[in-house]
Amino acid sequence: MLTAKRHALIIDLLKQKHLVTIQELVDLTSASESTIRRDLRELESHQHLIRVHGGATSKHSAFQELTYPEKSIYHVDAKKQIAKFAASLISDHDCIYLDAGTTNYEMISHLADRQITVVTNGLTHLDALNQFNIKSYLLGGAVKHTTRALIGVGALKALERYHFDKVFIGANAIDLNFGYSTPDPEEAAVKRAAIAQGELSFVIADHSKFNERRFAKIVDLNQATLITDAIEQNQHKQFQEKTTIKVVST
Repeated sequence: MLTAKRHALIIDLLKQKHLVTIQELVDLTSASESTIRRDLRELESHQHLIRVHGGATSKHSAFQELTYPEKSIYHVDAKKQIAKFAASLISDHDCIYLDAGTTNYEMISHLADRQITVVTNGLTHLDALNQFNIKSYLLGGAVKHTTRALIGVGALKALERYHFDKVFIGANAIDLNFGYSTPDPEEAAVKRAAIAQGELSFVIADHSKFNERRFAKIVDLNQATLITDAIEQNQHKQFQEKTTIKVVST
């Protein structure tokens, strides 16, 4: 099959499903796995899709957002690397906030049996926090089923009752001028309120979030330290001029 036809089939399938696996594309095109991986790299370079662990997803608008299970397959190694470093910043007896992001979830295993207190709006986090014997509090609020987060007035009111030593927030997009953003204004409001209640705030996000904007701004870059796994050298200096940025190396 000609390359152009394979590319057209891949793009058409992504329009239908938004998330496809390499195996699905191998079955669809009868091409080898290495050929499909090469196709995905080329299509990503032309901004037709975003490669993820084991497949690809379509480009999203400022309003669109992946579900929690879909996000969990993105850049798995990078998330684990960032999470391990972020967890190392937490001291005994800290009171911390972990929002409902997938990278935040990866932090939990590194906090096992620590003398800390965690407040979260992440429903997915609860079993892991319990498993690792971590003292925890869950915010109230409305359930956002796609991201498994608690949002809305209830969550905002609950946050007013807490003060955090450290706050860890996820972001869907990072832009030099627009700052940190996410598709949902209600979720952005909860993230912003948590940052306001913290002594130190961190945004933990992998390299795929750079040079992106979503509908709802969370905060400016200088309102949180950014922890990521990689950034282009020419951008690093630009971001350093606006915020503290920590690039986690392997």
